[in-house]
Amino acid sequence: MIHELLLALSGYPGAIFTWNKQNGLQVSQDLPFLHPSETSVLNRQCKLGTDYIRFTEFIDQHTGHVLQQEHHSNQPNQTGLHGTYLSAFCTGLDSMLQPYRQALLDLEQEFLGDPHLTISHVNYKLDQFQLLFPSVMVVVETIKSQKIHGCQIMETVYKHSCGGLPPVRMALEKILAVCHGVMYKQLAAWMLHGLLLDQSEEFFIKQGPSGGGGAANQEEEEEDLGLGGFSGKQLRELQDLRLIEEEKMLAPSLQQFSLRTEMLPSYIPIRVAEKILFVGESVQMFENHNHGPSRAGSILKHQEDMFAAELHKLKQQPHFSLSDFENLIDHIRSTVAEHLWTLMVEESNLLEQLKIIKDFYLLGRGELYQVFIDLAQHMLKTPPSAVTEHDVNVAFQQAAHKVLLDDDNLLPLLHLTVDYQGKEKETTGARDGATPPQDTSPREVPLTGWATLGLIYKVQWPLHILFTPAVLEKYNVVFRYLLSVRRVQLQLQHCWALQMQRKHLKFSQTDIILWRLRNHMAFLIDNLQYYLQVDVLESQFSQLLQQINSTRDFESIRLAHDHFLSNLLAQSFILLKPVFHCLNEIIELCQNFCLLVNQCVAPLDERGMAQLDLLGKGFKRQSFLLFTILSRVRNSQINSDLAQLLLRLDYNKYYTHAGGTLGSV
Repeated sequence: MIHELLLALSGYPGAIFTWNKQNGLQVSQDLPFLHPSETSVLNRQCKLGTDYIRFTEFIDQHTGHVLQQEHHSNQPNQTGLHGTYLSAFCTGLDSMLQPYRQALLDLEQEFLGDPHLTISHVNYKLDQFQLLFPSVMVVVETIKSQKIHGCQIMETVYKHSCGGLPPVRMALEKILAVCHGVMYKQLAAWMLHGLLLDQSEEFFIKQGPSGGGGAANQEEEEEDLGLGGFSGKQLRELQDLRLIEEEKMLAPSLQQFSLRTEMLPSYIPIRVAEKILFVGESVQMFENHNHGPSRAGSILKHQEDMFAAELHKLKQQPHFSLSDFENLIDHIRSTVAEHLWTLMVEESNLLEQLKIIKDFYLLGRGELYQVFIDLAQHMLKTPPSAVTEHDVNVAFQQAAHKVLLDDDNLLPLLHLTVDYQGKEKETTGARDGATPPQDTSPREVPLTGWATLGLIYKVQWPLHILFTPAVLEKYNVVFRYLLSVRRVQLQLQHCWALQMQRKHLKFSQTDIILWRLRNHMAFLIDNLQYYLQVDVLESQFSQLLQQINSTRDFESIRLAHDHFLSNLLAQSFILLKPVFHCLNEIIELCQNFCLLVNQCVAPLDERGMAQLDLLGKGFKRQSFLLFTILSRVRNSQINSDLAQLLLRLDYNKYYTHAGGTLGSV
């Protein structure tokens, strides 16, 4: 019977020790010579045999499955479990069972040498596995029941290894070390060669953009505060810095690779995973660039063999050390980041490129756009056609020559675009991923060419990793907005010139209304323009340059630039819909006023007076709404932006004494 027991414990049941799927290995109940206490002791041993048989079934079912998939793709695994990490887990599990197999062989030799040994000796010899097997079986059952996949297997093993039983902890740490071997191989391929070897989607880095977060709760109360549609929810969003359009406008640019956070083990921090992602993306960019080696050399400075040896050294360690792991990742990342910094700042002259972005996207060359607006006004004030884009670019070149901007290397890299009905059909897919030009200038979509005007800048390698198409489209949003403010400012100045030409004529009550309304409109627009160009653009740009000059790390530059762009969108109120909508309404009213003044050669007729009255009331209403919004949130955490504009508009308390309205006669 002892040999029957040893065979059963080895996974080969017989007549005395029977097997069924539900209860596992058990002593047969038809044996009259066994005392109940002996049956109890034997059944205790049978639990080990049951676990061992189930372990071996799991190993046989899943070991080598990844390789078999290619040859038997029409016979998928019934459990749905597959992958290299699962195979590594099975390999580690099999090595954990080796001491148990050896113990059975030793018992067989001992019983052959001394036939008087009892079952108690078997119980004594195998007692060390009585705690181990059930604990490991919990891990196996968890993987099977929850269909745990890829790097999540490491997380499951790690969590179960954090117990107080040394044998269990040591066994699971050995299994975890085998799984880490797969991870280190994937890390070496990704970080040293830019290769993502992940056919079964097991790694914590994936190709394509990261998935968006959960949708915000749409059932928040929308109580009206009597502020012209400015609801309580919107006011709370301003006060809590939850910018309404932030997720849409400031979402990360569509990347070729991103983190698969659900696969990241908890003992590897997200900051380390982001460094791994950055290194691999940078290495792959160099590998894919046709003339990268001749132009920039190895991004790892030919230290690939050294880093591969360091990764192999970590792989051989019996226990995972986060400090050693992160130190190596930091070393590789700093090597890549410093090389990229040298390439971009020193060789590609990043500061000069940022100045170009500021001059053209952020209207830094104000004299250029002043001439351009005059030349293109008649082309873009009507709905665009197929030839509008060509004519606008000719006007842009003429404006550049008039202000002595004759850089033959720069101008060919700049191109103005004008969307018109039917263009999308002609150029399908030309601007995939670009944000449509909506909500970027006041009430002009899609009536005039100004609303669809955009600027394309051909970014040279390797600056394209900083100025991605999505980043340039965000610059385009700011460009259209700044251009609309600058354009209406010039129109109001032109109205002032017309009024000055006519001041010798006989004055009427209508002229007083026109002069006062124009003065109030110009006051608001001039302060808005000064706020945008000085308080926002110049301030943020100087901070960006300071941050770039204080580091030799490319990742720090990218973070500083992202922060700069997000601040532009936030502080110019493009993301704050209540403020942005109100400012757009004011700009539209100013444009309609300028149109009325330009058409008014003789005194206004009855229809003109009615239109002027509507414009005055509209401007008064919108200026009151703007003042109310700015006043209500100036004491909140967002006051650094809104309060600065309010300070410029109400520096002498005239706005306050007027009841928060402008345009009153």
